[in-house]
Amino acid sequence: MENQKVYIITGLSGSGKSTAIQAFEDASFYCVDNMPMELLPKFLDLPFKETPQVKGTAFVMDMRSKNFIQNYASGISAIEELGISPQIIFLDADVETLLKRFSQTRRHHPVAHEKSLMDSITSEKKSMQSIKQVAHHIVDTSTYTVHQLKTVILNLIHDGKKAVSLMKINILSFGFKYGVPNEADLIMDLRFLANPYFEPELKNLDGESAAVKDFVMKNPETKHFLDKYHPLLDYLIPLYRRENKAYLTIAVGCTGGRHRSVAIARNIFEHLNEKGLTPGIIHRDIDRDVKEI
Repeated sequence: MENQKVYIITGLSGSGKSTAIQAFEDASFYCVDNMPMELLPKFLDLPFKETPQVKGTAFVMDMRSKNFIQNYASGISAIEELGISPQIIFLDADVETLLKRFSQTRRHHPVAHEKSLMDSITSEKKSMQSIKQVAHHIVDTSTYTVHQLKTVILNLIHDGKKAVSLMKINILSFGFKYGVPNEADLIMDLRFLANPYFEPELKNLDGESAAVKDFVMKNPETKHFLDKYHPLLDYLIPLYRRENKAYLTIAVGCTGGRHRSVAIARNIFEHLNEKGLTPGIIHRDIDRDVKEI
């Protein structure tokens, strides 16, 4: 575990620990939910095969585990004896917010023992106070949306520096006659462009061929379209990134998904590559049989 970061996420039930661990997963951490404190030193002492993709480990630990409070101090000491200094993140929220969240989700409070929800929340707040006092980071999630909390956690992971975007962008070409892709976030209909299918010498080629690309890209309407669409994407992508969206699929479609959409998808791919966004590209219907339209 040398040079590996270790985080312990704890706090009140309903304060957003599930959202926090998702942020760590998005940041390429190895994550374990509901890890018993007494098992953590043994887990960390195991030979851990480090890979460049794994940035560290994060554990959600709270009062769902029996004797969590009693075992906390000794567990932290045992971890430190391994030469590991874990960062403790304590998630908090006010009572009114917690009541609202449990009412909306209709979940039972995990530490309820024939008590009312209010009693369970106030009891947990009191029990967790000693751990809150020694936490490295205290995050009050009362006013946060899911997206805002993820942003806070990602910024914390990056030591307050601007977090690197984790959003994966994919460019997808498709044919409308084969159905609109369910995974698409943005869909552009390219059927307003002249169709190479009706050119005998281009009909059996696809949009990755030089001849079809030339036909599509030399069309003045294509140039006008891209002059407007590139800036739109340049504007939208940072906004999606700000919302910590994991994937953004930009779909462009034509009738059969073989000519126009393929050429335009490649153009968008190259534009975003030049921006340093390293998108992926998929031509969903490029190999479909050519049929009469």
